Amino acid sequence: MAFALGISAQDGGQLHGNFSMDGQYYNDDETIGAVVPPERLGANAWMNLIYTYKNFETGIRLESYEPPLVGYPAGQPYRGSGIGYRYAKFTEKDLEVTLGSFYEQFGQGMVFRSYEERYLGVDNAMDGVRVRFKPYRGIQLKGFVGRQRFAFDNGFTKGPGLVRGFDAEVDMASLLDSLWTCGGNLFLGGSFVSKFQEDRDPFLELPQNVGAWSARINYVTPKWNLYSEYAYKINDPNNKNGFIYRPGQALLLNATYSVKGFGVSAGAHTFDNMFFQSDRAAPTPFDLNINFLPPLTKQHTYNLPATLYPYATQPNGELSTQGEVFYKWKKGTKLGGKYGTKLAVNYSAAWALDTTRLGIADDTTARLGYTADLFRPGGRTYFKDFNIELRKKLSTSWELAVTYLNVVYDIDIIQGKPGKPVVYADIFIVEGMHNLTERNSLRFEVQHLSTGQDEGNWITGLAELTFSPHWFVAAMDQYNYVTTGETFLLDGKEEVEPRRLHYPIGSVGFINGGNRIQVNYGRQRAGIFCVGGVCRQVPASNGLTLSITSTF
Repeated sequence: MAFALGISAQDGGQLHGNFSMDGQYYNDDETIGAVVPPERLGANAWMNLIYTYKNFETGIRLESYEPPLVGYPAGQPYRGSGIGYRYAKFTEKDLEVTLGSFYEQFGQGMVFRSYEERYLGVDNAMDGVRVRFKPYRGIQLKGFVGRQRFAFDNGFTKGPGLVRGFDAEVDMASLLDSLWTCGGNLFLGGSFVSKFQEDRDPFLELPQNVGAWSARINYVTPKWNLYSEYAYKINDPNNKNGFIYRPGQALLLNATYSVKGFGVSAGAHTFDNMFFQSDRAAPTPFDLNINFLPPLTKQHTYNLPATLYPYATQPNGELSTQGEVFYKWKKGTKLGGKYGTKLAVNYSAAWALDTTRLGIADDTTARLGYTADLFRPGGRTYFKDFNIELRKKLSTSWELAVTYLNVVYDIDIIQGKPGKPVVYADIFIVEGMHNLTERNSLRFEVQHLSTGQDEGNWITGLAELTFSPHWFVAAMDQYNYVTTGETFLLDGKEEVEPRRLHYPIGSVGFINGGNRIQVNYGRQRAGIFCVGGVCRQVPASNGLTLSITSTF
């Protein structure tokens, strides 16, 4: 549910607010292994209130999990109701100061990113003080100190580690003004972040202060965008790397070129031992993350590739590349036809690093972990995705898109399913849009995934009818028919009788201005929910869900 409020005072002050809630009533469904909590009803709710007056701003977020939805959040459990975020901020000319909670990012986030992804259940908000200052045109400085949000128990709780950071960025065109004669612009930046956590380990001497730094360069022209960033972290023994005394490194390279009707992009990154959490004993990979490692794989939105086999970044070590080409055939050409035709081809891959283990079990050199070549893939392929998409407007009332994906997926590593064989999948998708009238439209999707591994074949059908400007209804069914044969080779080892299941779900929604209400009823299969290369498991469920959002 969501409700928003705006009040303007005569003196110029203004109050904005919003309330949102997602609730679900759970039914028993042993067939799909649905998890039913004792309360049978779960609800996540948030309310934000922000007051601004001239150069002053203050805000508060109230949260309620009574109880939270099953499988939420990604990390430590949330329970109860209370304050999850609060801050006060003022700006005086080129100085901005925030006291309380805040989100921030340095560069691409490889040494620091504090952010919230609400529906993923990730919130590592900082709580402390942040200062932003522009001492001269083209120069921006940022610094902070504080502790991270850890969990929620009738209010947010903080992690044990203290985090401190500083970032500087120079906009060369603004700095040099008329002296800058290049056709593009150059941005230079650097960051330093450190965490402090007391060493209480009775057996190991652990570093109490762990620092990380990064340097970045970005050159931008009307056609080109070239970006590179390198990060280094000193030895940081923690429970994600087996408490080894090995530094971490990361390198990110991206290049894009675009003109009207044509675009190409290419990127590569390599990460080695880059888990960076403010608690060395953080219970899960989702808790108290200081940094964020951006993925290079394409973030799909279609149901089957997005929830069955999405890629999750491997912070302890991966080498990844991606390339994409976009082209639009102009209107009136042989391939463009009357309305033009769009083609996008994308390829991405991720591999383990080429590493060599050091020492033996009782050898002190084993505490150094391993050696690695940052630029050489190891013998294990984590992920490959080749996809091609063709979009075309057929007439004034019809649009069509056809997509093909070929996926290689190491489900053992990515989803933590030991012993499971690598998944090889082909996915075909057809999406269409038909404008019935000026106000009513029908959108449909047909998706098919074929594989001989994991859960076998899937087919998904979706139809959504919109009655502008207020109503829409939708129906979707996912069918896991596994195979057309009478037996299925489970995990490549054992022939079993396939278990074929339908996952139907229906939706109805109402939209009025900034208000949106949606009710769903049906089955939701267990799967993976990902945002930006960060993924969490979503359990199977059966029941009624209600979501209401509003903004103004």
